[in-house]
Amino acid sequence: MTETLASPLPQTLLALAGRTIPLPDLATSTLVSIDLQNEYLAGPLVLDGAEAAVAAAARLLASVRAAGGRVVHVAHAGRPGGFFDRTAARGAFADEVAPRAGEAVVEKRAISAFHGTDLATHLPEPGAATLIVAGFMTHNCVSSTVRTAGDLGHTIVVAHDACATRALPGPDGVVVDAATLGRAALAGIADRFCRLASVEEIVTAPDPADRASRLREDVNAPLLATGAGSSK
Repeated sequence: MTETLASPLPQTLLALAGRTIPLPDLATSTLVSIDLQNEYLAGPLVLDGAEAAVAAAARLLASVRAAGGRVVHVAHAGRPGGFFDRTAARGAFADEVAPRAGEAVVEKRAISAFHGTDLATHLPEPGAATLIVAGFMTHNCVSSTVRTAGDLGHTIVVAHDACATRALPGPDGVVVDAATLGRAALAGIADRFCRLASVEEIVTAPDPADRASRLREDVNAPLLATGAGSSK
C-alpha cells in the first residue's frame, strides 16, 4: 500500500525571503483608515459584513488613539449627487469612526489612497514605523493602497476583520461571493506586502518594552532556577 504524503503548505514570498513582520506598537504606529463611509453601509454598494468591520475598526481606532498613535482617515470623494458625494450623508464617514479634531483627512479620487493625494506627507518615513491598515473595499482600495505602500518600503499590518468587500461576477459568469473574494484579496497582499492580524491580536499585543522584559525573564529563568545567576 502506497502512503500518501500530505502536501506542504504553500509559503508566502515574505516567508521564503525570511522576513517576518511583528505586531505593531500602537504608540508609534500610524493607522490608515480607508473609505469607512456610509456609502458602503446601505444602498447598491452595501458590503457583506460592513457593520461588523466598522465596529472592529472603531475598536482599533480607539486603541490607537489611547496609545498616542497617529491616525489618517482616507475618504473617497465622488461627484456631487453621485456615489461618495462628500457633501451628503452617503459620503460621510461612519459615525463610529469619524475623525477627531487634529486628525488628518485625505480625500482621494482614485483607487490607491496615494494617487493624486498628499497621503505620503502624513506618514512616517518608510520603514521607520508600522502602518496599520483597515477599511473598504478589501479587493479594491485596501489592496491597491497596501501594494503602493509596500512598494514605497513601508512596514504594514492589515487588520483583516476591519475590512470588507462585496460579491462580484467571476470570469465564467459565476458569482464570487464576498467572503471568497475578500479572503483571496487578503491572501494576495499578504504574499508580498503585509502581515494579516485581527483587531484583537493588534490591540492586545504586548508593547515592545513588555516583550523585551519577558524575553529577558525567559532567558534568565533557567539561571535563576539553578542559582547560576547568583553572586554567591
